[in-house]
Amino acid sequence: MKSLSLGFHKLRTLDVAVLSLLLALSLIIDRFTVGTKSIQIGFGFVIMALASYLYGPVWSSAIAALSDIIGTLISGGVYNPGFTISAILGATIYGLFLYQQKITWTRVIVSQLIIAVFVNTVLNTLWLSLMYKTPFIGYLPVRLPKEVIVTPLQILIIYFGLNSTQFERIKNKLLG
Repeated sequence: MKSLSLGFHKLRTLDVAVLSLLLALSLIIDRFTVGTKSIQIGFGFVIMALASYLYGPVWSSAIAALSDIIGTLISGGVYNPGFTISAILGATIYGLFLYQQKITWTRVIVSQLIIAVFVNTVLNTLWLSLMYKTPFIGYLPVRLPKEVIVTPLQILIIYFGLNSTQFERIKNKLLG
């Protein structure tokens, strides 16, 4: 059994460059969504899962926090530190389940379900209700169906993306 490592290690120049690239990609990809007005899927989760798999929960959490803060500043939106906490928790969960591990259906499903239920449904709904001074329960009828629809798609994208031969070649070159 492997020992638990959170990925807190000295970074090489290549690692800093890759993490910077992942941060930039996250800022760009987070701006694109697909779906209807009430149910949208963004693709920022792919970058966080990738960063978490390659660099662990510590470095991916740093990327998630920076992406949330910089993205909010760029968009001109209202900054809410709660969403930064959610971003950090999501990256940490991915990192704990995926870093230095074989990518299995169980790992991907459990990590994504924890993020969907605890981070996306509970915490993000809480941040919205506090931000807009509306009842928590008022957001659930919209947020729950979204998570039910989006979560299986995210599971499939993460599993097949991280298990692809193209990603395997990239990983071997980066971590080689």
